[in-house]
Amino acid sequence: MTAAQPEDRRPAGTAEAPLLVVRGEAELEVEPELVRIGVMVSARGRDRRTTLDDLTRRNTTALDLIKSYGDAVARLSTGAFSIAPEFAERGRGEKVRSYQGRVQLTAELTDFTVLGELTTRLADLELTRVDGPWWSLHPDSPVHGEARRQAVAEAVQRAREYASALGTSLAALVELADTGSEGPQPRRAAFGGGVRRMAAAEIAEPAEPLDLEPPRLRVTAQVAAQFTMAPPEL
Repeated sequence: MTAAQPEDRRPAGTAEAPLLVVRGEAELEVEPELVRIGVMVSARGRDRRTTLDDLTRRNTTALDLIKSYGDAVARLSTGAFSIAPEFAERGRGEKVRSYQGRVQLTAELTDFTVLGELTTRLADLELTRVDGPWWSLHPDSPVHGEARRQAVAEAVQRAREYASALGTSLAALVELADTGSEGPQPRRAAFGGGVRRMAAAEIAEPAEPLDLEPPRLRVTAQVAAQFTMAPPEL
């Protein structure tokens, strides 16, 4: 007894309505619309309360600095927060050597002209680390729709060219499938601020703003299309 073969759901062409299957692709290079940076504020000390107070003060300083840029900051959020004891490596019992505290902030900007200045000023803060920047598009950016439209247009154009080569024309669209639209992955520039503790002399002379140029982002779209054609004369 022969096992039943799985049903083939793919539309089958006929002599009266031959099937034509093509792909359409589009790739756009565009300027980013958003930039994101990560800020890690830290504090460390022998006393838990003093460490927490230092962390709170530094976190407030970083938040106030970011907020001072007004509408240039599209979103500001606080992520992970932690304060934990660090135990002595030697000796018995739960002997606490010091306390370590951290707060993670994320800022998203739409005005790239202030990015270099902001990241430099943040990196100049006490025990503050700056990571990024990561460049991206708005989730609802019209660039995504434009890439899809171009992919569909290419699929139709390809199908017409194949049909023309056979001396016939397209009759109807049978199926259109999105086979892989790829939004831009947030790209990171060559910058990562380190954790610093400032001396008094450093505070008097702020660092020069970093020159951070936005890269171009790649957005792609791919579709598969199936058409029927008028019967060609072969």
